[in-house]
Amino acid sequence: MARCSAGTSFLLQLSLLLLLQLAGTLGCASVAVDSTIVPLGSAVTASCTVQSELCHVLEPAKITWMLNNEPLAGRQQQGPGGTEVSNVTVAQFSRRQARLWCCVEWNGTRQRVAMVEIRAGYPPAKPFNLSCSLNLTDYGLTCQWQQGAPSLLPTSVELKCAGSRGQAVTGCRPAGGRSYCTVPRRLLQLYRHMELWVTASNALGTAESQHLRLDPMDVAKLDPPVLQSIESIPFQTDCISLTWHVAPSTSHMELECELRYQGPEDPVWLVVPGLSGQAGRSRRCGFLFGTRYLFQLRCRRSSPRGFWSDWSPASSYTTHERAPTGKLDAWWSTQLAKGGGLEVQLLWKAPRQREANGKVLGYRVTLSPRRRSRDPASICNTTHTQCNFSLPAGTRRLYLSAYNAAGESAATEVILLERKGQPLAGLQVVPRGEHSLWVHWQAPLSPATAYVLEWQRVSSEPSLCRSCWQLERDGATTTALIQDGIEPFQRYNISLYPLYKDAIGVPVHTTAYSKQKAPSSAPKLHLRSISKTEAELCWDPVPVEMQNGFITSYTIFWANSTTDVSSAVVSPSLSSFVMRELKPSTLYKVHIMASTAGGSTNGTSLTLMTTVLDDVEIQFLFLTLGLVFVLLILLLICFQKNGRVKQQFWPSVPDPANSSLGKWVPAELQEEPLQLPTAREPGPATISTVTVLEKAAGKQPPARSKEPASVSRGTVPTLPQPYVRQEAPGTPGHGWAAPEPCRAPGGSGETIQYARVVADGYKGQQHVPPRLYLRSSSTQPLLAEASPSPKPYENLAFHRFPGTAPHGCPADEGWPEEPPATFPLLQGLRIGGAEELHD
Repeated sequence: MARCSAGTSFLLQLSLLLLLQLAGTLGCASVAVDSTIVPLGSAVTASCTVQSELCHVLEPAKITWMLNNEPLAGRQQQGPGGTEVSNVTVAQFSRRQARLWCCVEWNGTRQRVAMVEIRAGYPPAKPFNLSCSLNLTDYGLTCQWQQGAPSLLPTSVELKCAGSRGQAVTGCRPAGGRSYCTVPRRLLQLYRHMELWVTASNALGTAESQHLRLDPMDVAKLDPPVLQSIESIPFQTDCISLTWHVAPSTSHMELECELRYQGPEDPVWLVVPGLSGQAGRSRRCGFLFGTRYLFQLRCRRSSPRGFWSDWSPASSYTTHERAPTGKLDAWWSTQLAKGGGLEVQLLWKAPRQREANGKVLGYRVTLSPRRRSRDPASICNTTHTQCNFSLPAGTRRLYLSAYNAAGESAATEVILLERKGQPLAGLQVVPRGEHSLWVHWQAPLSPATAYVLEWQRVSSEPSLCRSCWQLERDGATTTALIQDGIEPFQRYNISLYPLYKDAIGVPVHTTAYSKQKAPSSAPKLHLRSISKTEAELCWDPVPVEMQNGFITSYTIFWANSTTDVSSAVVSPSLSSFVMRELKPSTLYKVHIMASTAGGSTNGTSLTLMTTVLDDVEIQFLFLTLGLVFVLLILLLICFQKNGRVKQQFWPSVPDPANSSLGKWVPAELQEEPLQLPTAREPGPATISTVTVLEKAAGKQPPARSKEPASVSRGTVPTLPQPYVRQEAPGTPGHGWAAPEPCRAPGGSGETIQYARVVADGYKGQQHVPPRLYLRSSSTQPLLAEASPSPKPYENLAFHRFPGTAPHGCPADEGWPEEPPATFPLLQGLRIGGAEELHD
């Protein structure tokens, strides 16, 4: 049910829109305004009338307004005949063009039913400066004027004219927005006064220019005359004669003409007024010799005065030449030659056009002036304005002259003065323009006869300007103007020499610019040194060609990522700067700015980072590490070379496993004599092996024992043999049996330890045979003592103590008469080996 009602509503709205559209085309509403064109900014009132029947609106229509796309609020009321009327007022219409719409709203839908287009602008401005001229070729009167302010509305412009009868007609209409037009001959009354004016009209009004009253012939623009010939007058070479003829259309008129001419050095045309057109000839004087001139002529009616004709086409003419006049400005420099002569460089200025009197063909330098009877020999003849030559020693005077096709000038005397005069007190230079400089100086105490002013452009590449000098002949002057070769943004060295009667003063120097601007580039920064709190920067000066002015200062800017920018101004005479109070191990960005009186220029940025330690701290650290390393090396050397030190720190500890006492024999060994060569010289005994066999009471020896090999140094070793090779009763299966033990004195039945000693002497030692004493008891360990013997050993024999031969020992084995009072405790003994005897 809801869907059906929604569909019905949509269909009703669609049908209403179609009906309103059809009704709008049929004119169910209309909009009325006072005027569709109104002054800009004025109020506009409109009224809309809607006929409901024609618009097929089922209920009273609601009328709304829109100005273009902006809604406006109106006042609606019911009109006669079932119509609805709405009025609206736009207080200030500030648009040049807009559409005002009347709309009808029904069931939430707005439909445009009527519209009116409104335009706004201004009334036309009054034209002014009306002027006219008559062209005698077609006798058309061309008038021109100036338009006023635009009206923003379509405007029609007409040129009106009225004759003596007072009837105003339209003379012409300008085309394409132009501000001139031509009145045809048929509308003109020649030799009678006419009245002309310009009208401008639009929907808001009409404006007229001032009326111009004139006779068309009074404003006739004549055709220009034609110059026929220009000639020089004989015997008066500074005068010329001109002839011309006027245009055929002006031959019946009284005319006045003007002549103008211009030379190569003249900045403007020179005008000669008051020439009679009917004469057709004129003579003028005061022209320069040998100079090319341009001539033009124009004419107009003399009574009443009308407009000037155009200038005739230019005609050129070159006057006569004659010999140059005047003196030449000269300047020189001298130096002594190797042979005693004088090397001279002579410079001079070309004569001005007024003095050259034609084209100069060359210059001549002589040592004496020219005389009528003879011409002196030339030392220099050139077409240039400088010459180098050698002079004999003592020559101080030269003569310089210029010549052309008409002759040679009078010689100019040049005196080669020495440069030892008094200098000037001061020199100042200020710009006069971009291409000139004013030079001021203080007059010297001694009167000067002239001044020589030199200037040279400063450049990285040396150059010499031959013409960059001038002579000021007035010795009383204190100013001079330099105009030759001066360019803006270029530095010039300026020197001034005072000339005295008998010497040349010492020059004074200065530098100047005619105009300054910011430098073309700034210096490039370089890092000279850096520490943890300071950094020294340096830079190369800006080339003089890129300075564009005098460097007034350098400004250094630096900043890190956390602080504000810091800066310092540096004198232009310096080329380095030290930044202080920096933070250690911090990244900084630095750039430099170069400044002149004309502006400033920034250079490229330099990134640097301060160090963690200063140079002194780094040196101290390296020095400390070096000292520690040296001490370690010395200690290592001492430990390697010094036995005492080595013994203190690394003592020699014997290995019990490799000692002779650690090699226990498992069985009782037979006595083995030590065989020594009889022919051998007695020498020191070397005990290489000691073998000790212990047998405790009630214990059986091991089944089998190996005897360690002993090798004496210096002799062939004797292999040990077993002392006993018999089987013990009651112990079958054993290859070894303990012999009957020897009894110690007293027959106590104690165990006897046997020892085998291999003795030999060390080479280079005194032979002292050792003596070994052994004694054993059940409660004491083996005691032994080695003592020297008065005779060498021939075999290993024991000497008995008197009355103490043990029971069962061989009869030839003896013991010492008395045992030593004390015996050291034998822990291990290898003389000549690795083990030593310790208590």
